[in-house]
Amino acid sequence: MAWIDLLIAGLFEVLWATTLKLSHGFTKLGFSVATIIGLILSFYFLAKATKTLPISLSYPIWTGIGAVGSILAGVFLFKDNLSITTWLFVGMLIIGIIGIKVTSGH
Repeated sequence: MAWIDLLIAGLFEVLWATTLKLSHGFTKLGFSVATIIGLILSFYFLAKATKTLPISLSYPIWTGIGAVGSILAGVFLFKDNLSITTWLFVGMLIIGIIGIKVTSGH
């Protein structure tokens, strides 16, 4: 269950990062509220996950999910243009996240 909590925490991290962009510096109330709710839920599920999982695994996986998810949100929602080299490094992030999970023993 801790791994599911960690995944949910990472997805909420993507949510708050995306709604932070959409809030335009906290000038749009609905997106500002969504950002704060996303932050709270992201930290809540991360805290739940770290009850069982070591922080040395939880934190990098949480930030990795958030990073990759935010990159994808930027590309698909905001039409960010990434170079082939950047995509290579995104792939390396994904491999790193999977590698941490697979080799963790949890």
